Amino acid sequence: MAKPTRAENIEKMRELIKGIDMCMLTTVDEDGSLRSRPMSTQEVEFDGDLWFFTGASTDKVTEVSREQQVNISYADAGNNRFVSVSGMARLVRDKKKIKDLWNPFLKAWFPDGLEDPDLALLKVTVHKAEYWDAPHGKVATLLGFVKALATGENADDVLENEKLTLKRS
Repeated sequence: MAKPTRAENIEKMRELIKGIDMCMLTTVDEDGSLRSRPMSTQEVEFDGDLWFFTGASTDKVTEVSREQQVNISYADAGNNRFVSVSGMARLVRDKKKIKDLWNPFLKAWFPDGLEDPDLALLKVTVHKAEYWDAPHGKVATLLGFVKALATGENADDVLENEKLTLKRS
């Protein structure tokens, strides 16, 4: 079987994260410890980059300015779909991009809207991802777990698991 192309991996990622609004963004704190916080991925066609609204003066931006490597975790437990993404993050203050991605719900976090001087974007360029998915649905997954319990076999084969590489060569 041929190794998937970057375009195929991007399409797979697009399918996997579609419909999962909230994720956990993990950064590296100044003492080297990992910090995670919930973030909402902006609704834009995934092309290898993920976009998040943020305040430019937040701790996560300070952490990313020191260590750009981040992890983003998506979970759709109801459908047994889990995605772990690693990449490089950077602050973006492009007013046109901010306006393009803006939606009215963001006023809950940025009451001054597009006029907020602290308003910025965090752009994560995805390098790698790994996912666990139950493509055959809940019932088949449940039956797989039950079979594993009954037979004493390992349930590792119940969820599809694959690593994707999206970094440009």
